[in-house]
Amino acid sequence: MTTSVESLSGDENPYPQLSLGTAAARNLATTTKSVPQMQGITSRWLLKLLPWVQVPGGTYRVNRRLTHTLGDGRVEFVSTGAEVRVIPVELRELPLLREVEDPEVLGALADRFRQRELAPGELVVEAGRPADELVLIAHGKVEKLGAGAYDQPTVLGTLADGDHLGEPELARADGGSWSYTARAATSVIVLSLARSEFEALLARDRGLREHVAAFRAAPRPAQNEHGEAAIEVASGHVGEPALPGVFADYETAPREYGLSVAQTVLRVHTRVADLYNEPMNQVEQQLRLTVEALRERQEHELVNNREFGLLHNADLGRRIPTRSGPPTPDDLDELLATVWKDPGLILAHPRAIAAIGREFNRRGLVPQSAQVGGHSVPAWRGVPIFPCNKIPVTASGTSSVLVLRTGEENQGVIGLHRTGLPDEYQPGVSVRFMGISEKAIISYLVSTYYSAAVLVPDALGILENVEIGH
Repeated sequence: MTTSVESLSGDENPYPQLSLGTAAARNLATTTKSVPQMQGITSRWLLKLLPWVQVPGGTYRVNRRLTHTLGDGRVEFVSTGAEVRVIPVELRELPLLREVEDPEVLGALADRFRQRELAPGELVVEAGRPADELVLIAHGKVEKLGAGAYDQPTVLGTLADGDHLGEPELARADGGSWSYTARAATSVIVLSLARSEFEALLARDRGLREHVAAFRAAPRPAQNEHGEAAIEVASGHVGEPALPGVFADYETAPREYGLSVAQTVLRVHTRVADLYNEPMNQVEQQLRLTVEALRERQEHELVNNREFGLLHNADLGRRIPTRSGPPTPDDLDELLATVWKDPGLILAHPRAIAAIGREFNRRGLVPQSAQVGGHSVPAWRGVPIFPCNKIPVTASGTSSVLVLRTGEENQGVIGLHRTGLPDEYQPGVSVRFMGISEKAIISYLVSTYYSAAVLVPDALGILENVEIGH
């Protein structure tokens, strides 16, 4: 019998081994194993925090009060090299041109815009001067400045790509003058249409002239601050005055959200399920990882889907740019102001949360924290900030930060799902046996149904173009 000699630290051991070595002993030992791990599993805070509403019929209809279309949509452009042109049909985003359908008229208007490039600090328009042009912002940020209460200019708002200036003034027959100053906050490209050019086209085109005359003469319907048809109410009266009669009108074509689906087919060979099922059930572990992947996909779709995703369904008036790029405390305050009625949570990419922390440190602020479900998360103004890696980060190092008010009772953002499915594995997740193939492969159809709805526009706000690279 030959006695083996173990190597210690790579060197030959001159002494004979006196007991069984660990390498040989492991052949008789039972290995303690972990369940299969998956790096793609995240905290999925959005799925946890959204109130989920049961949708038995597969479609959820959001009924709202009738809102008058204000035409504050963003205008889109096309660029060839350094030349930027407005897409003619996009001019219908302007209230004055909303009902103009003639492509030749829209094309003639688009051809009359002139491109200007402004450096930071240059004025786009100046208060008090005649409002003799329509200005479309093709690229960059513009600050609207007005007279403050203490003889200092105050920032009335920030405009970005696709916004416009001067449309109300153009709609007026007399034009008027600018009531504010617009100044370039960054390098800006604007397209301008002179009032004289617009009037010249009016003189040539009878259809456009009649449309503009009707628009100018039409009475403006009474609206509240949200654009909804106003409900007239009398108060503080004495005597017996006639009270106004009112009714709350509804949208005639409310939006409907159909449930989306994420599905996959799980395949397991019968040999694996029969022979390699101890100490862990192979089918169960395969199914667990598959459901985790479906849940990750579900959260990704709730953020990014073009039909119902939060990034694409925020009202244009509640998408705001940062003041200087990084997410400063001032920017977070502006973001909370978009959902000022009981904001519930802020969602940001983990790198955006790190950028927020850097801005806090730069100003010497101690970040707040909030306890949510036993977890300590950062907060601002008492609103917790949760990480969500499904929010994209662009190649240039920018991202978005979202603020939400949630719940049906709060007219907020809600999740939509369907439970009670046949062969339900988890609430809203169905696992159906599809049979065994001729190659002895077992197949299961794994499905989950979901969507999201924004009940009123002021339930969701987005801070766009957040710079996280510095």
